[in-house]
Amino acid sequence: MRKLSFTDRLLEELQHGLATSHLRPATTTRTYPADGAEQGELSPQELARVAGLMRVNNAGEVAAQGLYRGQSLTARKQALSAAMNEAAEEENEHLDWCQQRLAELQQPRSLLDGVWYWGSFTIGALAGAAGDRWSLGFVKETEQQVCRHLDHHLERLPEQDQRSRAIIEAMREDELRHADNAAEAGAAELPLVVKTAMKLVSKVMTFTAYRI
Repeated sequence: MRKLSFTDRLLEELQHGLATSHLRPATTTRTYPADGAEQGELSPQELARVAGLMRVNNAGEVAAQGLYRGQSLTARKQALSAAMNEAAEEENEHLDWCQQRLAELQQPRSLLDGVWYWGSFTIGALAGAAGDRWSLGFVKETEQQVCRHLDHHLERLPEQDQRSRAIIEAMREDELRHADNAAEAGAAELPLVVKTAMKLVSKVMTFTAYRI
């Protein structure tokens, strides 16, 4: 098999980014967490809230794809690059779950998914170029912030919506494992200013994706 050049890899990433931002992901082998979960009747206000939360989660998974793929592209060690691609595959499963749930609710994904993907891809590539410990530190902090967001979403879900709850709980378990894996692999502790900037960017994405 021919070894891909850096240009080949960039073209491959372009194709992946376009597919992630605009198409449904490939069918995964993991069981859909909402299978067997019940959902009571949702009022129009509750439906709008659930749709907004799942749209935010979908946008977050699009961003996670971009982040991991960008880090994989510029990682200095092949083993770390492979680990980032593996994490991206798992995030792709989350993306599939979120889109299945949005389809059930007959609600659209964020119109700005392409922005979330390519912005995150750029950040991931820069983090990877900064060095493996910093790249891992970025993963650790990102996933920890994601877990806090998912905890907040679980609090906001209507009690009768057990389908969305099952999906978010399964996602949270995976994200926490990603953070733990990054810490065990030697993640550097990010400066406070970087953590604060990450929180601000996350708030912008959350506010926008909930509505658009």
